[in-house]
Amino acid sequence: MTFDTAEPAAHRLSVAPMMDWTDRHCRYFHRLMTRRAMLYTEMVTAPAVVHGDRDRLLGFDRAEHPVALQLGGSDPAELRAAVRLAAPYGYDEINLNVGCPSDRVQSGCFGAVLMERPALVADCVAAMLEASPVPVTVKCRIGVDDQRPEEVLPDFLERVSAAGVQHFVIHARKAWLKGLSPKENREIPPLDYALVQQMKAQFPHLTICINGGISTLDQARVLLSAGLDGVMIGRAAYHDPGAVLIGADALWGDGPGRDAEAVVGAMRPYIASHLAQGGRLHQITRHMLGLFHGRPGARSWRRVLSEGASRPGAGLEVLEAALSEVAGAAEVQRQAILG
Repeated sequence: MTFDTAEPAAHRLSVAPMMDWTDRHCRYFHRLMTRRAMLYTEMVTAPAVVHGDRDRLLGFDRAEHPVALQLGGSDPAELRAAVRLAAPYGYDEINLNVGCPSDRVQSGCFGAVLMERPALVADCVAAMLEASPVPVTVKCRIGVDDQRPEEVLPDFLERVSAAGVQHFVIHARKAWLKGLSPKENREIPPLDYALVQQMKAQFPHLTICINGGISTLDQARVLLSAGLDGVMIGRAAYHDPGAVLIGADALWGDGPGRDAEAVVGAMRPYIASHLAQGGRLHQITRHMLGLFHGRPGARSWRRVLSEGASRPGAGLEVLEAALSEVAGAAEVQRQAILG
């Protein structure tokens, strides 16, 4: 069996792994706006892969390529087993989560707490590499709690890269394991882009991508021009995908792709197939609410989808009604401009 492989420099822009958001429906939707960007799954724990419903956890549409699987765990043997089980699904990359600060993750001794245990992370990635036919990467923070990032981050990169990892995505904030919620950990600790840029200068042989606080393609261009290998965007890509992902392929020198209306049209067959298999409309359309953000009719688009898609038996007619609201608002604006 053969699989598509990631295009060169797919890491130049990526959409962050986000729990409850970047499921297979979200990724399919995002792929319709960018052919180039790397997409990431939600974090899946290694024990879930080993003991759970793998087709449900790991299955995806081939159209999503290039796509990376993010795993959470801290047991090298269990991570090795999870990677071996995931390999036949054909992901382009396997990523280890060393950045999530939630209590649930900490209780399992993985995520950001592993910033305090670089030797264990090195053992984990070495085990993963033994089983993986594709690159293994790490997503981490610059440090946690009272650590001094300028000391711990280079040590972390040196130890983990010595185990074979050549690609790091660095969230340019500390994580506070006690006292801040996961949401606060995404916003309150100050960003330190300069430190991440320093790591690229110090480790030029490594692929260093940056994450945290980036919401526009213009910001991505600035960071890429500063010498970083890639930029990862999270919430902005989800809440305003039209602004972030439509036109993103220009970072590779490509021309514009589909506009928002064309994206809706391209989603119709996918949605119809999902409904025919017994799926619910809102399982897909909940990811599409921000598509027309900032445009006339955006509020009505969100309202029609939010209210209608969860109703029993809801089908494509709800999508058409929402799209007609956007078209109607655009016509009103056009007439107003014409006077």
